[in-house]
Amino acid sequence: MPALVNYGGDDECYPGGSFYSSPMDLDGLLPTSSHVDLYFRPSKRARIGASVVFRGREFEQECKQSIDVLPDECLFEIFRHLDSARERSSCAGVSKRWLMLLSTIHKDEICKSRSTSNVRMVEESKPESDREDESNGFLTRCLEGKKATDVRLAAIAVGTSGCGGLGKLSIRGSNSTRGVTDLGLSAIANGCPSLRMLSLWNVSLVGDEGLFKIARECRLLEKLDLCHCPSISDKGLIAIAERCTNLTSLSIESCPKIGNEGLQAIGKLCSKLQTISIRDCPRVGDQGVSSLFASSSCAITKVKIQALNITDFSLAVIGHYGQAITHLTLSGLQNVSEKGFWVMGSARGLKKLTLLTIASCRGMTDVSLEAIGKGIANLKQMCIQKCCFVSDNGLTAFARAAGSLETLQLEECNRITLLGVGGALSNHIRNLKSLTLVKCMGIKDIAQEVTLPSPCTSLRSLSIQNCPGFGSASLSMVGKLCPQLQHVELIGLYGITDASMLPLLETCEELLKVNLSGCINLTDETISTLVRLHGGTLEVLNLDSCRKITDASLVAIADACLLLNELDVSKCAITDAGLAVLSSSEQINLQVLSLSGCSEVSNKSFPFLERLGKSLLGLNLKNCHSIGSGMVGMIVENLWRCDILV
Repeated sequence: MPALVNYGGDDECYPGGSFYSSPMDLDGLLPTSSHVDLYFRPSKRARIGASVVFRGREFEQECKQSIDVLPDECLFEIFRHLDSARERSSCAGVSKRWLMLLSTIHKDEICKSRSTSNVRMVEESKPESDREDESNGFLTRCLEGKKATDVRLAAIAVGTSGCGGLGKLSIRGSNSTRGVTDLGLSAIANGCPSLRMLSLWNVSLVGDEGLFKIARECRLLEKLDLCHCPSISDKGLIAIAERCTNLTSLSIESCPKIGNEGLQAIGKLCSKLQTISIRDCPRVGDQGVSSLFASSSCAITKVKIQALNITDFSLAVIGHYGQAITHLTLSGLQNVSEKGFWVMGSARGLKKLTLLTIASCRGMTDVSLEAIGKGIANLKQMCIQKCCFVSDNGLTAFARAAGSLETLQLEECNRITLLGVGGALSNHIRNLKSLTLVKCMGIKDIAQEVTLPSPCTSLRSLSIQNCPGFGSASLSMVGKLCPQLQHVELIGLYGITDASMLPLLETCEELLKVNLSGCINLTDETISTLVRLHGGTLEVLNLDSCRKITDASLVAIADACLLLNELDVSKCAITDAGLAVLSSSEQINLQVLSLSGCSEVSNKSFPFLERLGKSLLGLNLKNCHSIGSGMVGMIVENLWRCDILV
């Protein structure tokens, strides 16, 4: 008869106790064979799936942890009984399986204990201003490239719930093998009801299901940005319109499945929408665009419409009903004719429009430009880019009509000449303060002598960039037309010389900011005249790539400039001697100094840079190859208050 052994019991269940204090002491009573039959008293069944094996003096028990074999349903039930966000976050760090399970739990599915419920009742009895809400949406998260995966989104959803709540989420690109999908976006929706801003760029695997979930759970969403999302269609946008009525900003770019139906829902249901940007969406046409503005409750103030297949009809609707619009950008509208722009201006509905940008539109002509000037009375900033049919006549007529205009920018408008600019600068524009000309090939020196119009005394800022025909004669004419300039930018103008700069410098009364970068024919003579006439007011001076500027200019700057705080002499012929003079000046208090590409600046400049560093906040030493790496380390160590680029 086998021995009667009370193995595995305890005194509470079996008052008699066991023969031995330790079960391991029983091996002396057992045979040496590997398997034996034992008799046990009936007891509660242990949750052990492995068999008990005795080998000699070894006692082996192969046991798999119960928690690992539990199905997801059981784990889900356990997790939803965790009251605090900290406990759930700790559990999420155990394994990816636990993390993904926790990310599927909705806040309404979390079971509250009695003590937690009592605390909640006390909190709810307080005024709203005194409550401590851990989901206010203070946190911002951004995932880019390889880091953009569903697992990371799940971790964000679980981890941010107890740390202020996620307010802004930006996803740029996606992991090539484990990219962001609807599952990851669903995790965000479950765990981040406080989400107010969502930006999705280049996420091809996210579709309508993800937006459905966001729409259901994130009712506070205010800003949505969709760029290169080929799987999102009108259905997803309609769901957002129906549920997220607080939406104030919507941007859609290169989403081929989004069309008129989605925009119609936005225009009908999102009455708080203030900013709309649509670009390169082939299914968007006149019906979608016009529906955004046709509503009487339309409050849209900022509009960008780029590369869409719309016609004159859309611009007519904008012209009539865009009464709240303050900023308007129209670009790449190849199907809009001169009539569309003319109607938009003549409708006189854009009463609050102050900033207008029109780019790459063939329908923008002299006639339409004049109509815009006459019909938009409060227009203050006008930018025309790559409109090849705008000429001097249109510019002059526009300037005569736009009485409130303060800023005018012309870029790649090759039919505009210096005569047209002169006409615009005359008394036609009484309030013009800033003029910018960029890559206008028609701007060139005039051979014959012309009668100059009256000067523009209101102009304070002049910027002429990369206009290859702009030379000495042009600069002389501009100098006489603009006597009150304070900010001057002459960038990449190879044709101007020291002699042509003299009239401009002598005419201007008080220059504050001067940018002469890329003017390779200017020498120390220009800088000497500049600081002699305006050294008492000059604050910013940029001489980048002016190769003929030497230490003599630094000597003049050190002697005459009292208020200069930014100096850029990158790629100039500056040496250690020039920096020595500059640093010895007691009146110089530079905050930003750029020496990028100054090959003659060496290790000997360390004490000079250290002296200048007492006031410097920014120092650029890129491509200063004569400064050794060890010296760079010393500079970084000693100028610890300064941001240094090396």
